[in-house]
Amino acid sequence: LQSHYVACMAAILSQMDKDHYSTYIQAFPSRPELMDFLMEIFILFKDLIGKTVYPSDWVVMNMVQNREFLRAINQFAMTLTEMFLSNSSFELQLWNNYFHLAVAFLTQDSLQLENFSPAKRNSILAKYGDMRAMIGASIRDMWYSLGHHKIEFIPGMVGPILEMTLVPELELRRSTIPIFFDMMLCEHRLTGSFSRFEDEILRRLDSEVEGGRGDEQYKQLFKSILLSCCQSHPELAKPGEDFVALVTGLLERLLDYRAVMNDENKTYSMSCTVNLLNFYKEIDRQAMYIRYLYKLKDLHISYENYTEGAYTLLLHAQLLTWSEEPNAAPVPGLHGPHLHTQRQLKEVLYNQIIEYFDKGKMWEEAIHICKELAEQYESHVFDYEMLSDILQREAKFYEKILKVLRPSPDYFAVGYYGQGFPTFLRNRVFIYRGKEYERREDFEMRLLSPFPNAEKLKSTSPPGQDITGSPGQYIQCFTVQPVEEAKARLKGRSIPEQITNFYKANHVQQFSYSRPFKRGPKDPDNEFANMWIERTTFQTAYPLPGILRWFAVTTTTTTIISPLENAIETMIKTNEKIMSEINRHQNDSSLPINPLSMLLNGIVDPAVMGGFAKYETAFFQESYLQQHPKDTANIKKLKDLIAWQVPLLAEGIRIHGQKVTEDLRPFHERMEQCFEQLRAKVESQYGVREMVFFENQRSGRPRSMAWGPDCDHLSHAGGSTEASPTPKPAPRTSESEDHRNERRENRSNSLFGSRRQDVCQSISELPEPKDEKWRLSRNMSESSPGSSDAKQPPLNRAADSTAGLSLSPTGFGGRVKSASKVPPLPRKISPAVYETFLEQSNAAA
Repeated sequence: LQSHYVACMAAILSQMDKDHYSTYIQAFPSRPELMDFLMEIFILFKDLIGKTVYPSDWVVMNMVQNREFLRAINQFAMTLTEMFLSNSSFELQLWNNYFHLAVAFLTQDSLQLENFSPAKRNSILAKYGDMRAMIGASIRDMWYSLGHHKIEFIPGMVGPILEMTLVPELELRRSTIPIFFDMMLCEHRLTGSFSRFEDEILRRLDSEVEGGRGDEQYKQLFKSILLSCCQSHPELAKPGEDFVALVTGLLERLLDYRAVMNDENKTYSMSCTVNLLNFYKEIDRQAMYIRYLYKLKDLHISYENYTEGAYTLLLHAQLLTWSEEPNAAPVPGLHGPHLHTQRQLKEVLYNQIIEYFDKGKMWEEAIHICKELAEQYESHVFDYEMLSDILQREAKFYEKILKVLRPSPDYFAVGYYGQGFPTFLRNRVFIYRGKEYERREDFEMRLLSPFPNAEKLKSTSPPGQDITGSPGQYIQCFTVQPVEEAKARLKGRSIPEQITNFYKANHVQQFSYSRPFKRGPKDPDNEFANMWIERTTFQTAYPLPGILRWFAVTTTTTTIISPLENAIETMIKTNEKIMSEINRHQNDSSLPINPLSMLLNGIVDPAVMGGFAKYETAFFQESYLQQHPKDTANIKKLKDLIAWQVPLLAEGIRIHGQKVTEDLRPFHERMEQCFEQLRAKVESQYGVREMVFFENQRSGRPRSMAWGPDCDHLSHAGGSTEASPTPKPAPRTSESEDHRNERRENRSNSLFGSRRQDVCQSISELPEPKDEKWRLSRNMSESSPGSSDAKQPPLNRAADSTAGLSLSPTGFGGRVKSASKVPPLPRKISPAVYETFLEQSNAAA
């Protein structure tokens, strides 16, 4: 029935000409009645356009209706300019209704000719023409006729005009985009800026482009037309240029986001989302920034990227304060409406972040959040029940760090080369953080799935112009190693590897890739002599992990590592591996012995890896020194590293002997024989080194102590000391207290002895220790092959276990042993001596 009435109305309108409209308008007895009629007819037309009466495939009926509506709208527009434009008769709401009706007419689906087939499009153009261009010209003319009333439509009409200019019709865009400049000029002349116009167009552009409107052509037209208009007005030249750059930058990011928004693989949607939220952060649009933060968080959680989801929420939490101030921006999600203050919202966000960090096994990060919440509960809101809960959660995270298996992720460098990739990927390199236990083959398959036509490059070198400028798609992928940043608080301590391993693969911003190559004459018997390394270091925009599982590479540097420097690095890594393996077995006696067996045997048995003879042949010959006089310091460092390996191997073999089974006893004895030969050779040529091994301390048992400068308050030899008071017998403690005391005493072990009166008195007869730096330099000089001490036979090791007290034979990091005959307890190795050597040798180099 409704369609019949509309058909009748269209038939009546088709019979009316210009004189009929004029006569009808003049028939209204008063101006208010005419205004009411125009209001109602504009609303009626807009409703009929929005709620189509006829099916979409009734093209003829829809076009007839639109043709008659267009004639009527243009006639009523003339009435507006004649009777409702002057200062005394201007009606803002009536004009506003006209503009919204005209834009709704222009943007209706039945007039979007690009959606029809070519034949149907040509038929419509031949019979009815492009009605969008006609109504667009009317809207433009009506806008310019407003004169000083234009400011009343800013920013209200910015959105409808933007919607009109986004229609993909070239001539329409060219004729209507200049309206934006007129809006800018109008507001600037009145207020000195066009901030209201700018805010509104940025806000509306986001929703319009995400809804499917806009393209690359629009971006270029917008840029060229507005820049041309701004250059003709000096007062708008600079601010107009900045505005155009802002809008085109946003358009580029929005178009990239829309292109991948509906892909099955959401990986690149995350990248585009980050580009957008960073853009909104730079231009200080907090509401839009938060909107995209939550879009990114939802994407991460859908892919079980809990760590990245936590870091994303943390960005929002960092915008909030612990105060009762109201929330400034709306919060997406179910928990948003009832959280009125920033404190309430921040607390909820922190608990969600802790949950995500827990699922992502980032317990160190969760602990930081727990500490901040605990501070609020304890000192600000005095909620001790919540304080108890958060402290219990924090304690569980500490326990998980030590007891739950947490594999370190692999990192991959990925380059996207060729013009076939989207702009946010094209000819750029990214560092990706792999998933747990993810092989490179699986990662590459996941990487290539969105680009089935891409070709994988086999070389790891940067491609040339023929690849980067080609229209195709080329992907390069290889594994890189994280470059750990030095953590001062972890140095010089015996720390479980469950703790240190976290910092080796997290909070990392530099990654390296080493490519070996040969230079100079080949030596088939010794590959180390000409084994050079080309090391490429990648610096990412942000540390990993972060709000993405990958970040773009910002800088790349390449260095060449000489064979000697390569040998030094290899020795350092080997020594660290031995030290790590020793501490692992000391912390957990149930570990299998096979990895330790292979590691030790590969070093001490020359038949397996060649031993140190390869380095000696390659670098320690007189001919090498003559050809490379600048390598003297590095050669000395390599010799020192070889010497430092001996005490590490000795401790490793001792542990191996305790745990070896009878079946492997011959293997162990063979390894001991090889080690004794190796030790005799190394100590005779490169000097003696001795590490400090600490025994676990328990009440009433002997303990070892390292000699160091912290005991310089001890009495000199022959000096008198006051007798210490007889200690009272300690009350019997519970088993848990014994355990805590043991842990405290273990933590008190350090390379240098602590200032304890009873210990100092027990060794008061010892000579005053010298400065630590003096002992280090002396130890290193004694270890050099050219020193007189190096020619002397090794000192008697039995002196270290005799009754009474003695110093280390090297005078460096020596141990003071108790005279007690109680067998030594399991020992922990302290890396401080070795690390001190590395620091000073690096400083000297």
